[in-house]
Amino acid sequence: MQTTANPPVHLEGADKPEPLRERFLRLNEVMAICGIRKSSIYVLMQQGKFPPCIKLTPRLSVWPEFAVYQWVQDRKGGV
Repeated sequence: MQTTANPPVHLEGADKPEPLRERFLRLNEVMAICGIRKSSIYVLMQQGKFPPCIKLTPRLSVWPEFAVYQWVQDRKGGV
């Protein structure tokens, strides 16, 4: 499996860009970060307007942290 490094992100108040941690978020974390409910997340995923989940097991879906935060940043930009 090939991995690519995530670009550094400049956090407000930080002296230098911080590299993003590559980790997965569970649904409850995604809902808390985005402020939208489970049903809306899955509808947006079906429409191609939200990052797709990764099925780790038949009952466990996760989202890449970077993709979720990027989606939030895109919404802040007026998209």
